[in-house]
Amino acid sequence: MRVAIAGAGAVGRSIAGELLENGHEVLLVDKAPTAISVERVPLAEWLLADACEITSLDEAALQRCNVVIAATGDDKVNLVVSLLAKTEYGVPRVVARVNNPKNEWLFNESWGVDVAVSTPRLMSALVEEAVSVGDLVRLLRFSHGDANLVELTLPPESAIAGTQVGDVAWPEDTSLVTIIRGTRVLTPSQEETLEAGDELLFVAAQAREEQLEDLLSVRRED
Repeated sequence: MRVAIAGAGAVGRSIAGELLENGHEVLLVDKAPTAISVERVPLAEWLLADACEITSLDEAALQRCNVVIAATGDDKVNLVVSLLAKTEYGVPRVVARVNNPKNEWLFNESWGVDVAVSTPRLMSALVEEAVSVGDLVRLLRFSHGDANLVELTLPPESAIAGTQVGDVAWPEDTSLVTIIRGTRVLTPSQEETLEAGDELLFVAAQAREEQLEDLLSVRRED
């Protein structure tokens, strides 16, 4: 997989290193000469250019990329890169970094963003996830289909604890993708029995989140 990363700062270099370790082809693009540190990520391709300019993106051969990551520290730049990548080059997957949570509402399909990653929001969500039982926590937003990756730790009093996955009347537009039980990561089968304390990860339409939380957290009648 070929990945272009706009922004060769600490975030961009870190992402590049992880992708290279996983066997992907990575191009780092930055307009600041001081950011071009080939020795820090020697296996990556490097391009000194402004990722907001069509001529630069032509040079980067963005049309050959499977993924573009807009990882600069400027939200305006990340939005422009995302829009150009999607509309001018037809990049299948565009991931954008959100620096200011107030701008998160802009990072959607209209700007070519498939996945928006807000570090402050993600850190907050991870704190909530660590301490919350029975509350739905939004971990990641997907622009297409207005869907989110959400998590809920099943409380002991939940009405569906002890129920098989296939017997639960899940809301529409939701999909249970993973069950984390202790140190195990389980692929949910129809016969898998849900247990109190399970961490359940769903991809769910935002409009269904409240309904999903009610289903998972509703108390058993004594």
